[in-house]
Amino acid sequence: MENFFTILGGMGTLATESFVHVLNERTPIRSDQDYLNYLLVNHATVPDRTDFILGKSTENPSSELKKDLRQYTKLQPDFFVLTCNTAHHFFDELQEVTNIPILHMPRLAAEVTSQKFGKKTGKTRVGLLATEGTIKTKVYENELNKFDHLDVVLPDTNLQQEVTNLIYRDVKESHFCNEELYYQILQKMTEEYDCDVMVLGCTELSLVQEATQNEKYPVVDAQSELANETLRLALKNRE
Repeated sequence: MENFFTILGGMGTLATESFVHVLNERTPIRSDQDYLNYLLVNHATVPDRTDFILGKSTENPSSELKKDLRQYTKLQPDFFVLTCNTAHHFFDELQEVTNIPILHMPRLAAEVTSQKFGKKTGKTRVGLLATEGTIKTKVYENELNKFDHLDVVLPDTNLQQEVTNLIYRDVKESHFCNEELYYQILQKMTEEYDCDVMVLGCTELSLVQEATQNEKYPVVDAQSELANETLRLALKNRE
């Protein structure tokens, strides 16, 4: 197979399924042959990224991801797509084990946030919604802070717990897209935290966004932006 890329997924599986669905849906087609060539790796047994980062587990997920990269680099894809936001904490060490470029989802989301929501005067208040692991590593905060006109706003402990419940209790454990809780979180970030836009820095949140088709509250869906960049590169490489 030529002109293909590799998706490193399974973190979690439903979120990976959502990414692939969005990617296929956005691909311009007139026949089956117009779809993109890609290899999907659904590595569901990769240890939990947040548990390791928070010290709740000693199982380092980067070890498994490095094995994947070494294994699939042999096939020489055009690029890798890493669909887990929290796994980007290990991005630099993962990129070191392969000569194949890995797309950087938080960086893409930060660039889109700056382009679409940057104000001509004053700062744009950007609410960050993500796992506790992603918040702690500052993988999104660091990318967003590269833009002087963006001001990152983090949930307090209570609101972060609601975000965690939505991600883990509802989506991961119960396969339940809790639309009511999702809208409550977005409303609080908008009204109580005075945010101009919210960045969805977790693929489970992206899954809920896809299910709800929320247009009431302004969001930058990192997974959606990753799908856009994947599509752009894949079509370019096909030319």
